[in-house]
Amino acid sequence: MGLEKSIKTYCIIGDPIEHSLSPAMHNAAFNFLKLGSTYIAYRVAYSELAASICSLKEVRLAGFNVTIPHKTRILKYIDVLDRVASKAGAVNTVQNVDGVLYGYNTDVGGFLRPLAKRGINLNGLNVLLLGAGGAARAVVVALSSKTENLKISIANRNRDRGKELAKIGNTLGANCESFSLQDVQLLSYRADMIVNTLPLGMYNEKSIIDVQYIPSDSIVYDVVYRPVLTDLLKNAKQAGATLVYGYEMLLEQGAESFQIWTGIPAPLEVMRKSLLGPFGE
Repeated sequence: MGLEKSIKTYCIIGDPIEHSLSPAMHNAAFNFLKLGSTYIAYRVAYSELAASICSLKEVRLAGFNVTIPHKTRILKYIDVLDRVASKAGAVNTVQNVDGVLYGYNTDVGGFLRPLAKRGINLNGLNVLLLGAGGAARAVVVALSSKTENLKISIANRNRDRGKELAKIGNTLGANCESFSLQDVQLLSYRADMIVNTLPLGMYNEKSIIDVQYIPSDSIVYDVVYRPVLTDLLKNAKQAGATLVYGYEMLLEQGAESFQIWTGIPAPLEVMRKSLLGPFGE
């Protein structure tokens, strides 16, 4: 009976969710540290968020991650919002403490750490950001907090959402402007860094940026982690650009979530091997 009480359950909510590697990553960490916890994927459709949050509270889930399309919509159900999450206006990690939901955004740090490990200086960069959803908000906050003289061109299908995100970035000190997705080829040709936060590539879709429009001295960062080598990254590799893989951000944000939930530093190498296998990329 005592062992059963000590078991904690975590999950990731979103739609689609079948592609998620978070369960494998977190369960590997829990098993390695013998924490007796488990992590599952839980599909939550756009219209079912409110009912699902009530269900998660009722079953006393210890915490959960949030992915597309709920990262911004989840805010209305959060009781206590972390400063970084408040700044981003998006939550990807929730901790349930006696029915009180604490919201965090680990995407911000998760985005920055792979760049820091490469020693990349972000000051003065001309960044092309594809998308204006929850992940894109984290990227804007991350870049704005670590850079000077930063220009971010936000390309999104919905121009109103792009303009809204540009306003957020401008209040944080970045120079942001909203564009249509139809402008990406011209914008990418002038970019120092291209960041994709759209789900494009998740199902092996063709990249919206052709090889010839990717500068060889640019950085191309795709937050899509499955497949590891998206069509955008294939084009970037062919162009000679520096690649940053989506699984790197997944790993870093997951490690931060793990520590929030458990109070224990995450076993990064164990989690990395769960994503890529023992032989790496």
